[in-house]
Amino acid sequence: MTLILAAIALLGVCIGDINAFSTPPRCRSQRQPIIITSTSHFGGGGFGASKSKVVPSKKKTKKPKKSKSAGFLDELEVSTSSSSSRSASQISSSSPKLDRFGLPVPTEEDIFPPLAPDITRISSNKDFNREEVADAIKNHLGINLNVFDEDGLSMHREQNGKSSESTQWSLNQLHKDPPVFQIDNFLTEEECESYKSMVEPNDNEPPKAFQITSPTFSSLSISRRTSTTWFCKYDGVTTLLSKGQQLLSVGLSQMEEPQIVRYRTGEEFSWHYDEIPSTQLSNGGQRLATLLVYLNDMEEGSGGGTVFRDLSPPTVSSRNGKRKRSKGPANSNTNQLTVRPKMGTALLFFPSYKDGTPDVRTLHKGEVALDTKMIAQLWIHEREYRAAVPEGNRQTDAMDGVKQEAARLGFL
Repeated sequence: MTLILAAIALLGVCIGDINAFSTPPRCRSQRQPIIITSTSHFGGGGFGASKSKVVPSKKKTKKPKKSKSAGFLDELEVSTSSSSSRSASQISSSSPKLDRFGLPVPTEEDIFPPLAPDITRISSNKDFNREEVADAIKNHLGINLNVFDEDGLSMHREQNGKSSESTQWSLNQLHKDPPVFQIDNFLTEEECESYKSMVEPNDNEPPKAFQITSPTFSSLSISRRTSTTWFCKYDGVTTLLSKGQQLLSVGLSQMEEPQIVRYRTGEEFSWHYDEIPSTQLSNGGQRLATLLVYLNDMEEGSGGGTVFRDLSPPTVSSRNGKRKRSKGPANSNTNQLTVRPKMGTALLFFPSYKDGTPDVRTLHKGEVALDTKMIAQLWIHEREYRAAVPEGNRQTDAMDGVKQEAARLGFL
């Protein structure tokens, strides 16, 4: 009878009111508890800025003293009491952090899981090769290679500000699959200064850029963005549109509202994709290309770089014929492709294939800026895109100005 009562008592300890958000039953095996010493998944560098370090707990639990006269039931009571105490310690130290609804807070790997090893990623030789570039863009929107010579230099030349020197675009392939390109001298110093000034108050002329309160598609977006964004009128950025059109051979009607973005000290845009949510594909379809132009320099060590989590930096050929990682401005991180901001340099990549299928390999972030960083950006859609910001903004308003710029630059 004593054994039956003991069994019933033990069963009662193991049965609890269990639901989706309850703590583990007390009768689980007592393993060494673990402590998460860092739970900052949304740190200064966005997702991936810090990892949870798991270490065994060194806290010791005092063992209860046994009475010499204690029988089976007494020992059982002491054992279950000790188990309850240790289990509570486990629960407080190892349970996931919960949100206001009692649900586990998503981690970096929940939202952006690591890519499977069999997903293709091919780095690039930084030396320009026309055939390799053509092969890299065959499944994407592509680049108009007719504006470049065999060395990757543009056919046109333009004056760089007030200096007597002329500049050319210089096309560099940073990654082959998925394709990522850097175009040096895409905007002149004078053009960069002009675009930066558009976001400053000016009572002498109508505004060409309009600040918005939310640059993301939803307030529920998991990515952290702390920058400031201005949507530009098409007819106010005709040089950017004209150059983008010549580089990509696309119509103005496919272009999303041009944007100017400013990151002040401590601001960032954590890991994210540039693809359009499926609920908004009715307007122009998916984004096929991202064209981002840095409007100022960021010194090494001052942050602000554009980092691709899953892509490796380009390689360069050494004298002995072996390839090694580049240490140039397009790589400040030896493990991940990182592009450093340089005034007038454009970064081009493709969030989706030309059929509109998103490319999961293009996950990227804007590092925390330790100084002011400004960029101009332009997205190209599959089909005609209807602009919405500011009200009345239309691509057709810029058609004449874009043609005039193309002629001035020598493209026509």
